[in-house]
Amino acid sequence: MSKFLPALCLAAAAFFATSVQAQETPATLDGVKIVTAEQARDLGAKGAALVDTRTANEYAEKTVKGAIHVPYVEKSAKDVKFDRSADKFDLSKLPADKSAPVIFFCNSGTCWKSYKASVVARDAGYKQVGWFRGGMPEWISKGLPTQ
Repeated sequence: MSKFLPALCLAAAAFFATSVQAQETPATLDGVKIVTAEQARDLGAKGAALVDTRTANEYAEKTVKGAIHVPYVEKSAKDVKFDRSADKFDLSKLPADKSAPVIFFCNSGTCWKSYKASVVARDAGYKQVGWFRGGMPEWISKGLPTQ
């Protein structure tokens, strides 16, 4: 039986790697600008709404300085073909002017909340949607201001 153990371990590792990869958000999003921490900071300084889509507890613990909280309540699959009708996202908390820039973020490329919020906002007619894919981990690693 022990001769099968290495093969079993390799199979389990391959399955785990595939499962983790499936959780990664795409690197691009049509009609949405992917922004870095520095770009998000600069856009926020020019008046863009920085929107934290994480939970209330995460937002209260630490967020980007000046960010507003509009949680994306996610029930749908972590997939580009997610079922937005299963989720909750209050677009009325975003700027009323759909030509105003909005930047969405959460907890990096494995967090789908900001990806989904970007899709929903883009599809609702927002013209300047930014997705800060690196989210809080990138922001913190750059030593940028938090609240």
